[in-house]
Amino acid sequence: MNLKKQTTLSGILCLFLWTTFSCQMLKEQPENSTGFPFVLPKEKPTDRMLSRSMERNYSYTAPRPEHNELYSQFKYTELKGFDYNNHDGTISRRDPSKVIFENGKYYVWYTKRHTPTSPKGAKNSNDTIPSSDWDLSDIWYATSADGFQWEEQGVAVPRPPKPNVGWRSVTTTDILKWKGKFYLYYQGFMEASGKRGDDCPVAVSYADSPDGPWTPANKIIIPNGKEGEWDQYSIHDPYPLVYKGKIYLYYKSDFDGDPNLVRMQGLAIADDPLGPFEKHPLNPVITSGHETTMFPFQDGIAALVIKDGNEHFTIQYAEDGVNFDIASITSLMPTAAGPYIPDAFNSNGNGRGITWGISHFVNATTWSHNHSILTRFDCDLSLDVNDPEMKKTIVYWKPEIYYKQGLSKKQKERIKKENQSVVESK
Repeated sequence: MNLKKQTTLSGILCLFLWTTFSCQMLKEQPENSTGFPFVLPKEKPTDRMLSRSMERNYSYTAPRPEHNELYSQFKYTELKGFDYNNHDGTISRRDPSKVIFENGKYYVWYTKRHTPTSPKGAKNSNDTIPSSDWDLSDIWYATSADGFQWEEQGVAVPRPPKPNVGWRSVTTTDILKWKGKFYLYYQGFMEASGKRGDDCPVAVSYADSPDGPWTPANKIIIPNGKEGEWDQYSIHDPYPLVYKGKIYLYYKSDFDGDPNLVRMQGLAIADDPLGPFEKHPLNPVITSGHETTMFPFQDGIAALVIKDGNEHFTIQYAEDGVNFDIASITSLMPTAAGPYIPDAFNSNGNGRGITWGISHFVNATTWSHNHSILTRFDCDLSLDVNDPEMKKTIVYWKPEIYYKQGLSKKQKERIKKENQSVVESK
């Protein structure tokens, strides 16, 4: 038998087998003798075939957004108590930690830059001129009685002397409370950001009180990956939670760069705040997101996934803290969110969720005066709150919001050429 005939017969046999299999599957599926019910069933219907989209709708915690405890809109309020030097770019506050409540008040830690000039890029940076918004920064903290009016308390973790980890800049911190002590994890830069990307490891300082004094461990807590691994250059946004009696430290890395960097989230686990931390073998555990924000929810971990990646602007959930699924899709999510999580360190398997926190707005004015500002966000991602306003899906924005997302000069030139080509072809 020649090859052509053999191929034809193989194709016929495959078609026969597929047709037989499909018919059998259809026989086993219930027929849709009537249209889909007018009242949306609370549970997935088992007496009818469903489209892929409808199947997916029942993969969320509820088929209607207003009943989904992991769906929310986000609202923002300007914070009081922070000065930005008339927004000239010399003062920046960004990347807030989780908010905790101790000593009768709320605490938050954050990256603060106070430099003679605004950022000037890596080539023009020096010992006093920052390359980026987070270069030449220290970790500061503030306290509040209500979460709206804040009082800056001063430096928590300053840049250590050279050559210790973070001598160039310490940034993007987050807080852990473990057995009565407090730990601040942060990125430690040893050169100006932008000279080789944002290469940096994670360091830690510890204290007996949230007011300090903080003692640096002077060692790398989460090392960069081996050459060729996804996190060989960057270990960003360390974010600790207590889960199942262990310290779950989530982090972000960026990699690839063809043509743009890909950003994903990883996980490292330890029995002690100073390590050793063991990276999870399934890393990356979240394939999207620019910052790292998690919180205990029911018996698992929920995550706010903003920007970057195929699953950006989603809220995700992992029953085991590792294998995350999309729980909802939303908009205007907080950037670099640091939520108030009363049970962040309880590890009781009954996470109640979040209702507010602190985040930041980058480039608050213009790039020539580039700086970031802290803001408050509110939401309803809580099992203990029912705020119907936060569950709305129809949100209207004024025309100026859309027009600010206007075409770039390069795009306008492309469109002009396309129009000219259409005219000349007629």
